[in-house]
Amino acid sequence: MKKLTLLLALALSTLSHAWTIDGYGNYKFEEISKNVYIIHGPLDEPNPNNQGFMNNPGMVIGADGVIVIDPGGSYQTGKRVVDEVKKVTDKPILAVFNTHVHGDHWLGNQAIIEQYPDAKIYAHPQMIIEAKESEAEFWIDLIEQLTEGVSKGTVATFPTDATSHLQTINVGSEQFKIHNPTAKAHTTTDIMIEHVGSKTLFLGDNDMIHRLGGFGGTSDMHKNIKVLNYAINLKLNHYVPGHGPSGDAEHAVKPYLGYLLILQDEARKGYEEDLADYEIRPAIVNRLSAYKDWHSLDNNLGMHINRMLLEVEALDL
Repeated sequence: MKKLTLLLALALSTLSHAWTIDGYGNYKFEEISKNVYIIHGPLDEPNPNNQGFMNNPGMVIGADGVIVIDPGGSYQTGKRVVDEVKKVTDKPILAVFNTHVHGDHWLGNQAIIEQYPDAKIYAHPQMIIEAKESEAEFWIDLIEQLTEGVSKGTVATFPTDATSHLQTINVGSEQFKIHNPTAKAHTTTDIMIEHVGSKTLFLGDNDMIHRLGGFGGTSDMHKNIKVLNYAINLKLNHYVPGHGPSGDAEHAVKPYLGYLLILQDEARKGYEEDLADYEIRPAIVNRLSAYKDWHSLDNNLGMHINRMLLEVEALDL
């Protein structure tokens, strides 16, 4: 009876201190493999309710401490991620991995270093350069604007250690392997982080499920396709996209790859027939029924078609 009472008290305590976001629900770390956890964040853009939280923070618990992947898009989000870590373990945070330069993934570094100043932060060397040059300021301002000031107080805490392709990084008892097989994909700053022990790959925004993001000036959709095929060929057990649910390759990588392949196929046909992007759109829309409920499809499809067509044209030069 005492044991039951204790368990009930613990459950009520956890519930009462749940990370609740108005209009979204409760968020917590979900265990996808032994000692590997993900908070699957909202799919919406940063806004006052989510405080800039829209990604998938990850956590690996080792014998000596915790490793966090992408702690979110604001100081406020980072603090909540740290709080959620503490609900699962009392071990310290030893290291952080940032998958790329977009601030919705890494501005939460600030809250981690505030409490764990000796933690290392690993990232692509180009991310460190771009973040310090202008991207940090851009993303801090953008997220503060989108959250209507709720994220105010966020400052850039930059990565400390640059990574390289196929580098092995040992953090305490845990081993990680870095993958960035192309010079660019979603950005020029992407790394994918493999947790070797659990065969889990954190893909950052090279992969998204149930949501579509933008392809900016440094993006390469063809290279993104190559990166996703590379990730599938690693034959790992668990894949964590930058946004949306985790799963095996079939459910957590191939849907986004399929979307990009449809765009590529129709853009090639359109280019051969000398069609403009708006003339290609109907054929693409007819093939996207499986994606009709994906967040931001309507907002991004036109830009994606235009970008893919420009890449196809450039490859033919």
